[in-house]
Amino acid sequence: MKALKKLIDNKLKPHFEEGGKLKRFWVVFDSLDTFAFVPGHTTKSGTHIRDGIDMKRTMMMVIIAMIPCLLFGTWNIGHQYLLGIGEITSATPLMDMFWSKMGWGASRILPLLAVSYGVGLGIEFIFAGIRKHSINEGFLVSGMLIPLIMPADISLWMVGLATAFAVVIGKEVFGGTGMNILNVALTARAFLFFAYPTKISGNVWLMGNEGDTFIDGATGATAMGELANTIGIDANSPATEPIRSMFTDGSVYSFWNQFIGLEPGSIGETSALACLIGAAILLLVGIASWRVILSFFAGGFAMAFIFHTFAANDFMGVEPLHQLMMGGFFFGMVFMATDPVTAAQTNTGKLIYGFFGGLFSIMIRVFNPAYPEGVMMAILFMNVMAPMIDHYVIQSNIKKRLKRAAVAA
Repeated sequence: MKALKKLIDNKLKPHFEEGGKLKRFWVVFDSLDTFAFVPGHTTKSGTHIRDGIDMKRTMMMVIIAMIPCLLFGTWNIGHQYLLGIGEITSATPLMDMFWSKMGWGASRILPLLAVSYGVGLGIEFIFAGIRKHSINEGFLVSGMLIPLIMPADISLWMVGLATAFAVVIGKEVFGGTGMNILNVALTARAFLFFAYPTKISGNVWLMGNEGDTFIDGATGATAMGELANTIGIDANSPATEPIRSMFTDGSVYSFWNQFIGLEPGSIGETSALACLIGAAILLLVGIASWRVILSFFAGGFAMAFIFHTFAANDFMGVEPLHQLMMGGFFFGMVFMATDPVTAAQTNTGKLIYGFFGGLFSIMIRVFNPAYPEGVMMAILFMNVMAPMIDHYVIQSNIKKRLKRAAVAA
């Protein structure tokens, strides 16, 4: 490796530096060089720390933490497809036709990943070239997050359009990585939600092929799409019994099915178990904040408990833990709310930020049937509030110190 690094530095690098024939492609060379080797960038004056851990390697750890969600999502797409065409039933062992499920799922996910990274990194290269700085590494994570929070049937051009919007409007206009106030992946999802609401709704499509039991697809509501239909109907009404039965033990939306992720939904969000594995990795390496994760869970549980206690319909009446298993709550808690750029920075601020993020997630999803999932809007709202939370936390600390100084004097 040392010989390869020496070859690159002595033979290739001069051609890309100022005065070289390929200087206009310096951004491309530098991004690939620092991705493979320890960056050589240092501060021009003052002290600095030389370390092999830079932003690219931090982002790679987050990607590794998302792999369980990616793999399970790939398998689940194929699983739901085979259920839809009748090749398997709910009684069929889960590992039957494993590779068929993985192959079908991969055929849906890989194009989404390619479009997300292609469009996003392409825009990053353009802005890096204009601003004459190295490639921002943040999109390494955003590029995977965007497909994972999309339904499997989403059109590729929609993913490309949403990615372009999120990178340009949600990130680059603020100055790039580290400057944005909104989570990039959630900005992409919010754009699609408001621009093409029927594609990001409580219904999902199980994509099929010609000759299948269904030719173009079979549509069905997600768990929250079903529960949204009970809003405005008394919790004891027999009219909602068919929906209520879907959430009992052994049914499609049972607690354990939703904990494992055996349900239709966005690609990477269905499995709470896979999200918890990712959380363990992020906490172990010290990237995610335990304060945000713990307080987010506490806020969601508190709101779900209040709803369950005073249930006026079946959506409110879902058991608190079961309520948290639905939708993208765990995925948002682990991978979205913990974004170190858009979350609160102070320790107390992280607790406040996380608690209200979880609380609003459940409140929005239950109170407003126009939003079958509240996590997206809740985290984006808290992203905007995070600087204000930190401001008042700091001001509070300053006042406490001034009081202590006055007493000591």
